[in-house]
Amino acid sequence: MTRQVITSLFALLVAGLASAQLELIEMTTEEYCLGRSSQEFFRQNLGDVFEDEARQFCGVYYRCIPAPGGKKALSKNNCPASLFFDIEQQICKGRNEVFNCAQFESEVSNCPGTDIECGSGECLRKELFCDGVADCNDGSDENVCTPETDPNRAEVCDTRTCRWNQGCFCSVDGTHIPGDLNPAQTPQMITITFTGAINERNFRIFQEIFKDTTKNKGNDCTAKGTFFVSHAFTNYSAIQELHRKGHEIAVNSITNNPNATYWTNLNSQDYEQEMDGARIIIERFANVTAGEILGMRVPLGRVGGNPQFQMMVEWGFLYDSSIAAPKGRLPLWPYTLMHRMPHKCLGTDQNCPSRNFTVWEMVMNELDRRDDPKFDEELTGCHYVDQCANIISAKQFRAFLDNNLARHYSTNRAPLGLHFTSAFFETRKDFLKEFANWVDETAKKGDYYFVTMQQAINWMEAPTEIAAINNFQEWKGKCDVKGLPLCNLPNPCPNKVPRYFPNEDQMFLFTCEECPKTYPWLGDPYGSGFDDYF
Repeated sequence: MTRQVITSLFALLVAGLASAQLELIEMTTEEYCLGRSSQEFFRQNLGDVFEDEARQFCGVYYRCIPAPGGKKALSKNNCPASLFFDIEQQICKGRNEVFNCAQFESEVSNCPGTDIECGSGECLRKELFCDGVADCNDGSDENVCTPETDPNRAEVCDTRTCRWNQGCFCSVDGTHIPGDLNPAQTPQMITITFTGAINERNFRIFQEIFKDTTKNKGNDCTAKGTFFVSHAFTNYSAIQELHRKGHEIAVNSITNNPNATYWTNLNSQDYEQEMDGARIIIERFANVTAGEILGMRVPLGRVGGNPQFQMMVEWGFLYDSSIAAPKGRLPLWPYTLMHRMPHKCLGTDQNCPSRNFTVWEMVMNELDRRDDPKFDEELTGCHYVDQCANIISAKQFRAFLDNNLARHYSTNRAPLGLHFTSAFFETRKDFLKEFANWVDETAKKGDYYFVTMQQAINWMEAPTEIAAINNFQEWKGKCDVKGLPLCNLPNPCPNKVPRYFPNEDQMFLFTCEECPKTYPWLGDPYGSGFDDYF
């Protein structure tokens, strides 16, 4: 018997044991039938499970029926083989029409129409719940506002209504290839991102990784990356050169505040000052054309919930790349938030969006940090490469890169995201040499493409097979940029220090543009001199 067969049988055995364990949970009339009408149907409560995990039980439903002695008994029923039970509509329907398998009972309200009852007893319009404003006397309308519990939450993905020409892409589990392409026809995109301040030291590192000679064999364009820039200590002349070479510039805020709850609880107006303010600073002092900076990432891997994404819609951001997803059977493709997230919101006290937003989420797939994924025991993964603390040698690092690329390439070819902080390679010279060689060698193999986040979205909006990718015009802009930097001697602009940096004597802003009057900061992105911010 081959190892592959043994592995498959073991996986089936584990799945069978998991199913049996769920089936063996005892259902009691005391738990399920107290106060429940005999006309109401419900499911077994499976606890906190994913929708796809619950679907194996979705055709089974129950009812409480009269029993001798004035008691009640549980009656088990099954939908026909091709149908699932819809808990909200209380009927059996086609499997592709039911997406509430993890919900065990229908929601019951004592209020008229679609109104919802507050914990303090009064009824309010459904639209007032989870809108960021406490309207109930006890504030209960804002207590539980997750993508699963917000009464105004986005609908689960429906591929019949999610149309490309309306800017929508989704799949129920997030794993489907755009355009329903065959994996063998799908280019394997790799997105390298750096997050944080860009200075003279790490700028030289980026030049070593993205050499002029490192080109994607499939279209002869140089490898590209995406830089999520935080403002303080950033050299804007370096950003100008990265942008000239065709790399994507995105924002990571002005302050890069180290307090996680700051980002979790920020309102839309403050997110606008942090993120659109950072965009203004880059456009002004790195001479980047307005409208080219379309992506953002929140510091510390935090998510700002509906206020963050509402700001993004209002201020014309195309995508966010802050949300992490756990490692599943297959990696996830990026998705639009016009439907509900296809995975759980990963992280303690994360504030993930629950509403419908016309914004892309460039989801951060969990990376496998095991030396040998086939035989090593399971380990928690990492989303930033910096978090993979067990990787301590260049040899391990190379295996880590190869293993994760192989997982994406051999399955659904979802973009492989390799996310670093901007300072990662400054203290890891052996890792830098290994990574630069790996990027160069991988690009030359043919089926792999090092692209920016925006280029990945461009491809998803117009899925193009490998055979035709050489003529894919969205990847041809700044394909192979030659020439000298536009500015070799930037202006070192010394400014007063924002109160946020009390240990600094002076802040220097390096730019090829005219120096600002004061150091740009929140509320004063042009540095025109609003004294109350300094």
